[in-house]
Amino acid sequence: MSERGETTPNRLANESSPYLQQHAHNPVDWYPWGEEALQRAREEDRPILLSVGYAACHWCHVMEHESFESPAIAELMNKLFVNIKVDREERPDVDDVYMRAVQMMTGRGGWPMTVFLTPELEPFFGGTYFPPEPRHGMPGFPDVLAGVAQAYAERRDEVAATGAQLREHLQPRPQRSEEALGAREIYKAVMAQHDNFDPNYGGFGGAPKFPHTTGLMLHLRYAVGQGDPELLQEVIFSLRQMAGGGIRDHVGGGFHRYAVDAQWLVPHFEKMLYDNALLAVSYLEAFQHDGSADLAAAARTTLDWVRREMQDERGGYYSTLDADSEGVEGKYYVWSLAEVEELLGDEAPAFAAAYDVTAEGNWEGSNIANTPRPLSVVANELGRDENELREQLGANLETLRQAREARIRPGLDDKILSDWNGLMIAAMARGYRVLGDPDYLQSARDAADFVLEHLTDEGRLLHSCRGEQIGQRAFLDDYANMLWACIELFEATFERRWLAEARRLADGMIELFWDEEEDGFYFTGNDQEILIARPKSGHDGATPSGNAIAATWLARLARWTGEPTYARKAGATMQAFAEGVRRAPTGFAQLLLAATADIAENREVVIRGADGAQATHEALQQLWTTYTPDTLIAWLDPSREDVSDFIAELPLLEGKLEAEPGVEGLMYACRGYACAAPTTDVAEVIAELGAKAN
Repeated sequence: MSERGETTPNRLANESSPYLQQHAHNPVDWYPWGEEALQRAREEDRPILLSVGYAACHWCHVMEHESFESPAIAELMNKLFVNIKVDREERPDVDDVYMRAVQMMTGRGGWPMTVFLTPELEPFFGGTYFPPEPRHGMPGFPDVLAGVAQAYAERRDEVAATGAQLREHLQPRPQRSEEALGAREIYKAVMAQHDNFDPNYGGFGGAPKFPHTTGLMLHLRYAVGQGDPELLQEVIFSLRQMAGGGIRDHVGGGFHRYAVDAQWLVPHFEKMLYDNALLAVSYLEAFQHDGSADLAAAARTTLDWVRREMQDERGGYYSTLDADSEGVEGKYYVWSLAEVEELLGDEAPAFAAAYDVTAEGNWEGSNIANTPRPLSVVANELGRDENELREQLGANLETLRQAREARIRPGLDDKILSDWNGLMIAAMARGYRVLGDPDYLQSARDAADFVLEHLTDEGRLLHSCRGEQIGQRAFLDDYANMLWACIELFEATFERRWLAEARRLADGMIELFWDEEEDGFYFTGNDQEILIARPKSGHDGATPSGNAIAATWLARLARWTGEPTYARKAGATMQAFAEGVRRAPTGFAQLLLAATADIAENREVVIRGADGAQATHEALQQLWTTYTPDTLIAWLDPSREDVSDFIAELPLLEGKLEAEPGVEGLMYACRGYACAAPTTDVAEVIAELGAKAN
């Protein structure tokens, strides 16, 4: 036995998941989810202890250290239960079903999740983190184990009744409405967010504080559409507060998962790929409307961090960075004043003033870098030129970043997940269009190539891989998010390949996941493992709902291709969850983003001109940096080799090749494919779209 109390490796040692491997030396007789464990539970009539978490989860590490590494607690677990450990990122279907069960039983959820099941996989008791002894009103884990085992042995009828009742409630409930989602539901969601807006620190609600990216994007879409300066300011203020807070890694780039306080100062230090993808898109959209450099910088430093630290050499993006290093949460990210002074010398006082670094620290005796005051105020106090100070601080941050590289890094979960990669590919492709950096486009291409080559088996998308180990068949979110990614790549490159991939993904998604009776998409495919319930939801969670992403991008694909099937499925998906939206609109922000596009007057722009022509390039860049989220922007290069096939695939381009030959940067502003007379004045086109140029 080692200093950590490690024992002979258990069954998890051969699993690909870093999270499962973290538990491979526990004295617990862990099984991965699979038939071996389930058969043992049935044969021995034992209840199942299902433990679900993920590699970057701080409280998962705490519970492991306190309970799963304890020989006494492990002995109790092994004696009373068949113990199954699940990585929620590898098996989101298992996590979804039993998380909803825990929420029904306790009114709350989270990870680590601990659920007790009958051998028939029906949940009958559960919770999240349990301490090793009674603490803060929570029962001790050994007491929970003993009590659950006793209930299973002595009150089997009650256990069976509870399990059967929960199983029934876990089945998808029809939420369909013949009345389509529209302006009323969007207004209710935005006003509910407005009523919950924090005027002091931004965001919606109090601590703990999550970015709620889809809610911010919906708020922005509505505020711009209505010309409402108050709602618009709520979005921009919230994004600026997050970008200035400790939730942002000012030294290395990217954002931590959420803030434990209302001020955005103290983060929960784990970094998730999906959060950073969605935040990058949020900042890019805000920059398109507002034009402020600080909003662009928040997106740029996030995308740069992903390219530098989270992209595999084969192209795919890794999943998460841990909150902990050396067993301490946040240790990698915080600074003392003495460290800053040693590294920066004469520039340390200016850096300390700008980034809130003090001798006493702003968190547990250390400093989380944040910018609580405008740089103009700091520059004035220091008697320095603001632009010169900004440049110097940028160099200081790079000095600290390089020094930080020598520290023991947080654990990296290097799984590559199709759904999270789809989100980041979309963000990178959007970053290329808005910020003009070709490295972002190359990054997006590399990741998409990896997923479509290495995470596809005979045309069927796969969910995950780690190294050469391949995981489950893909779920709805994998198909929906990769559909989004391929459309973004098409809109960034106008390469027919990406449109073809988008159509292939859309067709596969409909074939595998569509609910023929109630419309909408199931989370699991018709060729996947059957659990006690088949999840189907339009509600956003940590990531946008797969149904909502599917509705959003099927509708856009229909506009590009003219294929009515995609439009019908998008509309039917929105209606499939309409009653749920009306009951709790703020939980369906992505579906309402789909609805905003659905009720918008379709606008399109075609730019015709040769590759490399300055007028064409400038017009395209101007349109890409303008906030017109529901507008299709197409570039028709008459000299491309496949121009005839390109036009044939895109109804929007019909009749645009022949008019006024030789004029570069000729633009058509259209509404529902009905186009105004062509012009070379991009300002005229932007005005026609009802937008404002940056």
